[in-house]
Amino acid sequence: MTEEIIAGRNAVFEALTSKRPINKIFIKAGLQGGSLGKIVAAAQGAAIPVEYVQAEKLDRLAPGMRHQGIVALASPIAFSTLEDVLQRAASRNETPFLLLLDELQDPQNVGALIRSADAAGVHGVLLPRRRSCPLNMVVAKVSAGAVNYVPVVQIGNIVQTLRSLQEQGFWAVGADMDGESLYFDADLDRPVVLVIGAEGKGLGRLVKENCDMLVRIPMQGGVNSLNASAAGAILLYEVVRQRLQKVTP
Repeated sequence: MTEEIIAGRNAVFEALTSKRPINKIFIKAGLQGGSLGKIVAAAQGAAIPVEYVQAEKLDRLAPGMRHQGIVALASPIAFSTLEDVLQRAASRNETPFLLLLDELQDPQNVGALIRSADAAGVHGVLLPRRRSCPLNMVVAKVSAGAVNYVPVVQIGNIVQTLRSLQEQGFWAVGADMDGESLYFDADLDRPVVLVIGAEGKGLGRLVKENCDMLVRIPMQGGVNSLNASAAGAILLYEVVRQRLQKVTP
């Protein structure tokens, strides 16, 4: 699985306007204005990094291609839609189970969480378009192929997405070290969107305020938190435990 190379001004601009998952754009140093200005503005609006480089790097990235001074790297992973994910749960007659990653930056954590989500039977992983780790080769490798099985949905505003899901009957459950409930005391046998916060800073303030429930993992040692992928795996499997316990005679 490799990142797709998109070369040329029209091709890159069309990829941006069609909402293709673009990880990064490279532009020849010194070029500006005209169609490039529109591309840079669109990239900034979508929080896609732009790097100005020498022509030799563009030639290496897109050998034999007429790149016109611009090359984009597109994600090797195709995004799903939230509607498709919810239909996936309905078609299986299963209680919907979603994982939302609140601006995680570390591809190791993102890949590990996607792998855990697949193993736990999550119907879809939601990633904000802004300030999130791109779905790149590292994520794909760390996920051990799970990106090919669990749908990933690129979302806009996190709070708006949570409110929309809540209107459809979901409970938003945030992982927070100051949560009011221990995770194993929370009722997770319901339509759930589990929200895992970014490395270091955790959940954003508005995200916390819009969760129905904040849960914590008890810490008995000298450190006061787990990394995002470890905490996420524990909480994902608590949902699994409660659901299996319900159906076990």
